[in-house]
Amino acid sequence: MNNLDVLLWIAFPYAAAASFIVGHILRYRYDQYGWTSRSSQLYESKLLKWGSPLFHYGMLAVIAGHVIGLLIPREWLEFIGINEHIYHLGATWLGTAAAAVTVVGMLILLARRGAVKRVLKVTSAMDVVMYIFLVATIAFGTIAVVQFQLLGAGYDYRGSVSPWIRSLFLMQPDVTLMAGVPLAFQLHVLTATALFAIWPFTRLVHVLSAPIWYLLRPYVVYRSRDTKLGARKPRPGWNRSTLPVKEKEHSMK
Repeated sequence: MNNLDVLLWIAFPYAAAASFIVGHILRYRYDQYGWTSRSSQLYESKLLKWGSPLFHYGMLAVIAGHVIGLLIPREWLEFIGINEHIYHLGATWLGTAAAAVTVVGMLILLARRGAVKRVLKVTSAMDVVMYIFLVATIAFGTIAVVQFQLLGAGYDYRGSVSPWIRSLFLMQPDVTLMAGVPLAFQLHVLTATALFAIWPFTRLVHVLSAPIWYLLRPYVVYRSRDTKLGARKPRPGWNRSTLPVKEKEHSMK
């Protein structure tokens, strides 16, 4: 174990985790109006309607696969009947399908952002940085899957990368687990770690948002200032309010 290993596989992940947590807190505290995906649908929608669903649904499948493969120990899966052969088949073919869908969606979105001038004009410098790390993470992950899982004899990352990640969560990091990991997997991990570090400062913050409060907020009440009821009969559930509406008088000095 040398200083570079400590920097890459201990210091860097914990620094990225601190940036991810503290950054989101500060962003929510001081920039709630900027907590948005900054949708560009108004500028172009034809390519977006294809690229966005492919990318987002593909990413959901990819994230689900990473959670199962990296965070859940092998023994737990075997306990519920998912042995090594079943897991390998699912991770290889379902993972490849999810990666393919994600890559196609990402290429459509990138082509749209570069080809449509109005979309390109609203692309910030931080968007470019975010896209670089996002593309690199997906690219290295795809290369690793194709090189080792599809074309090669396979690589058991559940015996190296997975326990290393769990050791970080347990505050007992084991650098030796990453010593013999193939370069493609190492680059995939490092670019993903960098992506998490810059996450709070990009449009990716919208991933952590869910419209839960819409279920709890009160109804919006609309009142008319017209004192006449008119000839139209009120619809069921839309009875006219009998509360008086006070007009405010504004005077100019």
